[in-house]
Amino acid sequence: MSETYANPLLLGWIKEWLDEARERNSKGAIVYKKAYESMKACPLVFQHPSEAQQLNGLGPKLCDRLTEKLKAYCEENALPMPEHPQKSASSKRASDEGTAESQPAKKPRKARPYVPTLRSGPYALILALATLNENSSQGLTKAQLIDLAQPNCDSSFTAPAESSKFHTAWSSMKTLLQKEIVYDFGRPLKKYALTEEGWEVAKRMKKVALPSNQGTLAFGNQSGPSGDSRLQNSMGGNGTEIIDDEETPIIRNDTQGWEPASDGTVTPIRIPPDSFTVQLVLDNREVRSSKDRDYLTNELHKKGVSPEVRALELGDVMWVAKFHNPTFLSQYGEEGDEVMLDWIVERKRIDDLISSMKDGRFHEQKFRLRRSGVKNVIYLIEEFTVPSDPNSAMAGKYNEMVASAIASTQVVNGYFVKRTKNLDDTIQYLARMTLLLRRMFSSSAGSEPSSNTLSLIPSRQLSSSQSYLTTLERLRGESPTTTYAVTFSTFSALTSKSDVLTLRDVFLKMLMCIRGVTGEKALEIQRRWPTPQAFIRAFEELDPKDRENMVSERMQTLVGRKKIAKVLSKKIAEVWGEDG
Repeated sequence: MSETYANPLLLGWIKEWLDEARERNSKGAIVYKKAYESMKACPLVFQHPSEAQQLNGLGPKLCDRLTEKLKAYCEENALPMPEHPQKSASSKRASDEGTAESQPAKKPRKARPYVPTLRSGPYALILALATLNENSSQGLTKAQLIDLAQPNCDSSFTAPAESSKFHTAWSSMKTLLQKEIVYDFGRPLKKYALTEEGWEVAKRMKKVALPSNQGTLAFGNQSGPSGDSRLQNSMGGNGTEIIDDEETPIIRNDTQGWEPASDGTVTPIRIPPDSFTVQLVLDNREVRSSKDRDYLTNELHKKGVSPEVRALELGDVMWVAKFHNPTFLSQYGEEGDEVMLDWIVERKRIDDLISSMKDGRFHEQKFRLRRSGVKNVIYLIEEFTVPSDPNSAMAGKYNEMVASAIASTQVVNGYFVKRTKNLDDTIQYLARMTLLLRRMFSSSAGSEPSSNTLSLIPSRQLSSSQSYLTTLERLRGESPTTTYAVTFSTFSALTSKSDVLTLRDVFLKMLMCIRGVTGEKALEIQRRWPTPQAFIRAFEELDPKDRENMVSERMQTLVGRKKIAKVLSKKIAEVWGEDG
């Protein structure tokens, strides 16, 4: 392990455990990877492994394991074992007190093991996750978890207990994640599994479970000792469903057929045209003014369109296929009752367009739209009088900026640009688009059947946002007239800015912060230097005077809008190539 890291010994041991977990294909690999990345990035030198608990991903159990490893290392190399920071602090206080009357030190309060309340949300979730194999790398989706957990919980996982409250039993998942009882992984479809500490909780529940003939929880065919009376009392009572490991399925039977194929191919599911209706969805930030927030909704209602208003991860307006049967998607292991259609609108007023070009949002939004995989992107530009003298140089500059932005959006990005006179004209356009899409996908429409076919891409068959884009490209090539879509929740996860970003995503966003680095240029730089570390090392290997032209010279084979000029190369070097 490189000595450049603050804690090479601890980092090396975590790396060993990570490699072992990967060889066993154990779910613990995700836990160790999180701990490894935190330790690797930490600049602080720890005198004792217990101090590492302040890092994300290193809990008490892992730190205890590191402590045991350090003890063995010190004994083997005849080195003194570092003193625990709590003990050293208490001894220091004792020496500072000098002649003060000695008092017996308080025994540190032992942290009580986590005990979920009988038939509570955490209790049911742990039971459901414990149906997985402990050494498996599998996880359960939210929909699968709710189906398995609901019979063992008195509260609903989908509806609040009271109309005045918003929390459901699912809200307890946040507590389990914070306590590191459960961890989540996977994108776009998030899955959940028990951590090592979570399995300890599940095993404690198993030990104190009374025999099945007494009417309480029983795991498998074994009945453990009665154990802690407090825990036993908390799990007492009659009527609790008996859980049998051998009979409980790991994954619901109706979803087993939709797991990723071994060859990486994706099998879309054809959606019957009479099973859904086309629904307009508005972003909740699309308002006329702060005092008139319902104007768009009310005017659309007058035109026969009832929009749904919610927070959208991407775009300002989109259309979804909303199923008549809310449980239609659940038979395929999917969440919700909506499928994203291939149309999205980014609405800009002229003043907002100019502002977004100044602060860089314009290019970032177009880049995210490109990464979304949506085929029909509509850039709707709403006329708005810019408050300036029309004959002034500033007005001429603004007009030139807008004209350039529109041309770039049409020619470079290939998006359809729609210009409207005002907000009312925009509302009229959205209403017409909604009615047009309804006719396109209606089973009674007179168009050819192939022109209005909708197929669902199962979320379980997608491993990443890149696999989603690759799958879309392949399927559209095979059948250009079919609309291939994912569920609304999956689309939101794929396009979320706040979701877990890959290193590639972060690197691209960092590059695009430099004025002049467009999405296309950032992609080319990332292909040449895959990570920020590789990019910085490339600069460090050169003399300072040669760094300015490094990017432009090494990427001189690029042409058109991907080409990086020497002026831009110098800007990039000023940010990434400066020493220190």
